[in-house]
Amino acid sequence: MFETIEIPVWTVWLAGILAMIGLLDRILMPTVRWYLRRRMNRAITVLNEKLQLKIQPFKLTKRWVMIDRLAYDPQVIEAIVEYSQAEKIPYPVVEQMAHKYAREIVPSFSAAGYFGVAIKLARWLSRSLYRVRLGYVDEQALADIDPEAAVIFVMNHRSNMDYILVTYLAASRSALSYAVGEWARVWPLKPLISSLGAYFIRRKSRNQLYRRVLARYVQMATEAGVTQAVFPEGGLSRDGKLKPAKLGLLSYMVADFNPETSRDIYFVPVGVNYDRVLEDRVLLASNKGEKTSGMKKLLAFLRFMGRQIGLRVTGKFYRFGYASVSFGAPVSFKEFLKAHKHRKHEAMTKALGKELMTKVGAVIPILPVSLVARIFLTNQKMPLGKEDVIKKCNIVLERLQAKGAYMHIPHKDFDYAVEVGLRMLVLRHVIKEEGGKYHLHQDEVTLLGYYANAIAHLG
Repeated sequence: MFETIEIPVWTVWLAGILAMIGLLDRILMPTVRWYLRRRMNRAITVLNEKLQLKIQPFKLTKRWVMIDRLAYDPQVIEAIVEYSQAEKIPYPVVEQMAHKYAREIVPSFSAAGYFGVAIKLARWLSRSLYRVRLGYVDEQALADIDPEAAVIFVMNHRSNMDYILVTYLAASRSALSYAVGEWARVWPLKPLISSLGAYFIRRKSRNQLYRRVLARYVQMATEAGVTQAVFPEGGLSRDGKLKPAKLGLLSYMVADFNPETSRDIYFVPVGVNYDRVLEDRVLLASNKGEKTSGMKKLLAFLRFMGRQIGLRVTGKFYRFGYASVSFGAPVSFKEFLKAHKHRKHEAMTKALGKELMTKVGAVIPILPVSLVARIFLTNQKMPLGKEDVIKKCNIVLERLQAKGAYMHIPHKDFDYAVEVGLRMLVLRHVIKEEGGKYHLHQDEVTLLGYYANAIAHLG
């Protein structure tokens, strides 16, 4: 009993390390976590005082707690039972499927990551690529939004830069929670985007259980007042035109809405436009039905980045023109319901989607390339001098502005704005200058139409 036992030195070291880990885990780590949590809560309190739309507690809830809340929500449980019976799959198996979907959808928002890193990165990237301009903003209407309401930014979808650009320009108002498609579910984008509060959706999924879990998460976030941003078109515009709304997410947001007891939902129309969309040729090829493998897209992207880096090194890099975002007057869902209270949910949602896309289209800013492209598209066979282009652009702009359209005019000099549009199209080899006249490259008519289509809905 009292005999000496010899043990290896490494065993003693291992036991000591394990004891130290246990000591840290049980005594020191809770204190450290409490201290860090208190500092974070103070930082969020200070941040909320500066933001127009506060970060709601729902968004700050620990991810694993939100996953359980979603997976064990009564509506999700009901969906599990129905799916199990309909597909004749054992209940435990379907329950695991629902948990998998919940883990996939629920983000892990980090306020420090969003406001400490993401905003700075978004600002740097946006300004590096474009001359960023804030377009029309109905400041009074935005200021009058009920601070307790849920706010949804409803946007047209021109480029994957939309996420970055609007995140940067809306930074003083709130932290936006995006619905992000399958393209972002790859490492290292997935953990990064999830930490910024975005939730992933399978746009093409027809699995009823998945749709029910997704719908319930969107409803919970909306009911909790989380500020969100959605692209009702459902994907990038492949021809440049504004597309009608797909009603999935909008339908989820307004489902079970009670005008008497539910917090109001304000839909803020947001219009985005660019002098150059980075993915334009890829989108046009896709619109023609041309299939491109992921590897070819990656190689094309690397070649593009290589050229841009080379231009920067040699001092020949030009930013891709202007990028502009406009914010229109919000639509109160309670007010909207007063005019559509006798409609069924499906018809009401369809009317809401139509009205929101009309308002989004109305605030899409006119930019130099879009305006100049429109002129050359309607004068394809006619060489035009600079003065001819200015004159025709001015006629079109006056007509569009009479209908309420907004144009960003650099330096308040319209002639200079037209020069910017001409220069950008010459650099892209869409038009060429010969003898003081500009001629259209006939094989670039489709690309020209893509940029003209950005403002085609304005009239």
